[in-house]
Amino acid sequence: MKIFVLLPRIPWPLEKGDKLRAYNQVKQLAKNNEVILCALNTNKKANKEEAFKALQPYCVSVTFIDINKLSILINLAIAFFRGLPLQCGYFYNAKAHKKIRNIIKKHKPDMLFGQLLRVAEYIRYEETPKTIDYQDVFSMGMKRRSKIAPFYMKPFFNMEYKRLRRYEHDIFNDFDVKTIISIPDRIHIDHPKKDEILIVPNGVDHEYYTPQDCEKKYDIVFTGNMAYAPNVNAVEYLANHILPLVWKKLPETKLYIAGATPDPRVKKVASDKIIISGWIDDMRDAYAQSKIFIAPMRIGTGLQNKLLEAMSMRLPCITTTLANNSLHAEEDKEILVGNNEQELAQHIITLLTDKEKADTLAQNGYDFVHRVYDWGEATKIMENEMNLKLKTEN
Repeated sequence: MKIFVLLPRIPWPLEKGDKLRAYNQVKQLAKNNEVILCALNTNKKANKEEAFKALQPYCVSVTFIDINKLSILINLAIAFFRGLPLQCGYFYNAKAHKKIRNIIKKHKPDMLFGQLLRVAEYIRYEETPKTIDYQDVFSMGMKRRSKIAPFYMKPFFNMEYKRLRRYEHDIFNDFDVKTIISIPDRIHIDHPKKDEILIVPNGVDHEYYTPQDCEKKYDIVFTGNMAYAPNVNAVEYLANHILPLVWKKLPETKLYIAGATPDPRVKKVASDKIIISGWIDDMRDAYAQSKIFIAPMRIGTGLQNKLLEAMSMRLPCITTTLANNSLHAEEDKEILVGNNEQELAQHIITLLTDKEKADTLAQNGYDFVHRVYDWGEATKIMENEMNLKLKTEN
């Protein structure tokens, strides 16, 4: 099968969840198929040469299409007046659309695959069979963010929520195969046939994220892209509400916050007990140097890659119901779940003071993630459905 893959961002480096998912899906699809990769690029600082080297081994063709700031502003305005989600306007460009059509015409792929609704406008009307990966339910992400946003931002988030919800519905029938990351995400797609959407979870590279025996410099670690609003919210919640309760019992507890482009609100919480790393070359170091992992997510959607990575490195993990709804780990056996600062703080205290419980939880989590989350198996679900669609077409 010849697959044209269209991405809203260059999937390298792998510091964001959508990039990680795209890179690994391309890598897996390339085992049995010809992959023609096209990625939009809105980042002037992107190292395209390095990205090309990382992606070229898996693709018969790699194209990056730059979209400049002026184009983004113009197309945001157009999207606003057309009633489209601003997410779509941000990534749309007429010249890019023409280039994409030319690539499709040149390579004549059997299947078009678009990651996220951000790229749907480019391919939704093409006659070639099409797959869209909703990945997360963007509309619910906006709805959750609106609840904690400053009053002057609430109208914007509410507007984008309504537009995204409508758009998630409208593009449904334009695509032959639909995928999403989890059942809780699928539930929120507003379409009567939403059960047709395939569940394609994320995986984890178990050969890369392996347990390491080294000195533990930090008690707790939290990782991710630290400019991403749900992560920023989690850091503030952890630093300002959870840790003060932990410090009452364990005053020397140290938190390590590891991840690229920390937002000013993240930098603000830095202290002698809260260390902010910024970009690090190898995220495994952050996990290996820490005793426990926590993901106190209160907003956002989708499956948290950070939890999969931490579990694969045999760290005992703590999270919220919101995050575990997609993960499906067994509470109190494979993961600890808390839904307020008191519960989360107590879980931290328990794991830091009860080594036997921490070790057992870590091993159970490690066994769980190895049993359930694999990039090859996950991508095969989508690939099989693509092949089935092509057979029925012929």
